Amino acid sequence: MLLPRLKIAFAILVFVAVPAMSQASELKQETLSAWEDYLRTANLLMQRNLHSSGIRDAGNPFLWIEEQSDRSRRVRQGEILIAPLGDAGPQKVPDGLIHDWIGAMFIPNARINDVFAVVQQFNRYKDFYKPTVIESKLLRRTGEEYEFSILGLKRVLFEKVVLEGQFESHCSELDGTRRYCISSSTRIQEIQDYGQPGEHKLPPDEGRGYIWRVYSLTKFEERDGGVYVELEVIALSRDILASFRWLTKSVVERVARGSMSTILERTKDAVAVEHRSL
Repeated sequence: MLLPRLKIAFAILVFVAVPAMSQASELKQETLSAWEDYLRTANLLMQRNLHSSGIRDAGNPFLWIEEQSDRSRRVRQGEILIAPLGDAGPQKVPDGLIHDWIGAMFIPNARINDVFAVVQQFNRYKDFYKPTVIESKLLRRTGEEYEFSILGLKRVLFEKVVLEGQFESHCSELDGTRRYCISSSTRIQEIQDYGQPGEHKLPPDEGRGYIWRVYSLTKFEERDGGVYVELEVIALSRDILASFRWLTKSVVERVARGSMSTILERTKDAVAVEHRSL
């Protein structure tokens, strides 16, 4: 009888927690300041690795998987590795949480240009990443500077969350086998009652706060008969009430892992399809 009772208790707690996490919120300046401080530190680490000499630089390898030989072996064998960076869970900041995750995969028999041809097709993200991406559009391109928009759908517990985001991305080629792209959100707005007569867009930095800001670094390296792809995503969300944080921690981690895995898997699938069509 104990297990059914625990399941019932868990279900009740989830239903109680959801309204607490779903109440309207507003991004506060102290939360934004903490986010900017975190990004400054993260960028220092990113730049150090980006300008390393690759796998030969044991102190600062270009790829995260090269920090441990077991990671490289597992990814080379086809596994998609996903892990939080830093502490085991989200970092608590004033009225917010910072989530920092990294994922890595290997695409065999691919060339770096094949992968980039997919990554740069912003208008087709809605095809590559459906149903998570409802709509996508390239707004502007100047050299390797891109501006694009995404309308995305995410299910969190029992809620359907629709967000419209605008992003800037800068891509650089380090040499003939290594490239990277840095992307950041410039605007994220929640759309309430999506698809209903009362559909409306909330002002930026208002809403349930599942995602306030997003920053990402994607690395590409061609070797070993394919392309290694690593994606680090840093996101800022509203805080979760301390009384429910223990309950939702596993949910937050599951959503993060699922999102990272979906992005990498769908990218790998898109590269395969596009490569076959050539």
